[in-house]
Amino acid sequence: MSKKLLSVLLSTAMVAALLVGCGNSAAEEPAAATEEAAPAEEAPAEEEAAPAEDAAEAPAAAAGTKVGVSMPTKDLQRWNQDGANMQSELEAAGYEVDLQYANNEPQTQVSQIENMISNGANVLVIAAIEASSLGEALDMAKAANIPVIAYDRLIMNSDAVSYYATFDNYKVGVTQGQYIVDTLDLDNAEGPFNLEVTAGDPGDNNAPFFYNGAMDTLKPYIESGKLVVKSGQTEFEEVGTPQWKTETAQSRADNIISSFYADGTNIDVWLCSNDSTALGVETALANSYNGEYPIVTGQDCDIENTKNMIAGKQSMSVFKDTRTLASQVVKMVGQILNGEEVEVNDTETYDNGTGVIPSFLCEPVFADANNYKELLIDSGYYTEDQLK
Repeated sequence: MSKKLLSVLLSTAMVAALLVGCGNSAAEEPAAATEEAAPAEEAPAEEEAAPAEDAAEAPAAAAGTKVGVSMPTKDLQRWNQDGANMQSELEAAGYEVDLQYANNEPQTQVSQIENMISNGANVLVIAAIEASSLGEALDMAKAANIPVIAYDRLIMNSDAVSYYATFDNYKVGVTQGQYIVDTLDLDNAEGPFNLEVTAGDPGDNNAPFFYNGAMDTLKPYIESGKLVVKSGQTEFEEVGTPQWKTETAQSRADNIISSFYADGTNIDVWLCSNDSTALGVETALANSYNGEYPIVTGQDCDIENTKNMIAGKQSMSVFKDTRTLASQVVKMVGQILNGEEVEVNDTETYDNGTGVIPSFLCEPVFADANNYKELLIDSGYYTEDQLK
């Protein structure tokens, strides 16, 4: 046994006694933070969101409990919001919070999680940068009997994962696909319509769920010829966007437009799995596309994309109210630490390679120019000034 592991075991022995049996229940400014980490309250005001009205009420926190929260990066708005929401709700429930961002660097995330364990975290909430990159840190967590909640991204190939909290990711894709079916009236319109596809990060376990949900919905229309992909790029390996990078999505979209649509041929719809990839596609369209503006899908309702929806440059974005997800995770943390049954609603779907992980799935909905005020402003998610 390594000295590092022995030290962790000794330092957590008292806490571990409180947690025996919990891992198998049914259901910012950390001391060791990297330079990127910063207290969530210092984030710009536009990145913070008010708690959802129907947020789950968390159990009272036991004294002296500490929750480590590991987020991938501050480069995407949604992770800033998730981190701020999580910290706010956990602290309101009485927990000490060690929130860190890893700058999209897997080894940085491993080091930060190891520091959380060494600094006495009783539960870990982890949004993984890469699905299978956390082996060393998760081995430490398991050895110290620290429960792990995978947040929004399933952690693969580790039996240290106790629970998974996310949105129904396949349904996210179905929602995008069905929006396209309904908007183009594919069941009645003659067609054909030209479709291009930009999917998400191959390293993110959620990305294939988004892709498959949308493509399964659109597949009958592609097979019948009503939807035509002129680039021929439809397989996930061809359309994926590493790290969801806007610039990468833009570069690929630029190539597709110049290669297949330079003559003014219309692109009728561009399926984008999330808002950061949609921004790249929208920039490419603005740069070099001369046809009629296509339907563009997205996900997350980021501020810039919501502005684009209002301006007619993006058709829709799947709204995943992360306040709801944060509230559910806080509730799960309390149930774990209080030795209660942990609330889950899916015990069949998400196998991480070591077995099915008990999961709680929140419901996504879509926002567009017709309903964004109700979903995003009236609910307090954004203010009107943020969307001007």
